[in-house]
Amino acid sequence: MNSHSLHPGFHPVRRDRLLQEQTHDTYKLRGKLPEPTVCPDCGAVFRGGRWLQGEVPPDAHRETCPACHRVKDHYPAGFVSLGGTFFAAHREEIMSLVHHEEQRERQTHPLKRIMAVEAQDDGVTVTTTDVHLARSIGDAVHHAYQGALEFHYKPDENLLRVHWTR
Repeated sequence: MNSHSLHPGFHPVRRDRLLQEQTHDTYKLRGKLPEPTVCPDCGAVFRGGRWLQGEVPPDAHRETCPACHRVKDHYPAGFVSLGGTFFAAHREEIMSLVHHEEQRERQTHPLKRIMAVEAQDDGVTVTTTDVHLARSIGDAVHHAYQGALEFHYKPDENLLRVHWTR
């Protein structure tokens, strides 16, 4: 992908830096929730100031977590585009790695989820509820299979686009 095919407003991401939120994310909590709080959709529990997987106390408050809210609104934070002739030949294996990376991340961060996997003409697009999951999927695929990897972050929308081809 060259600079002429970038979406307007997207900037390449330096790989030696973590992504820092520069604008307000409407899906982040506005205040502290009462503890414990459980998400009625996914069962994540808000305890100790963060969402975790765990046992749901019977007296827990109910509030939809930010990830379920994004899924309901169909508003992803990350897009991962995977394509190329190598991808077409190894699609099942690479997609298995993508889902494994999600499961690994979700063990400690239950709000990092894959929203959808959509087939495209030349590959697939994976949408995520978190920019960091999109980045870790891109890094995992690149580490395992090399190829060309690009990150494009749009700070004013808290949106990351990851493109991998081989």
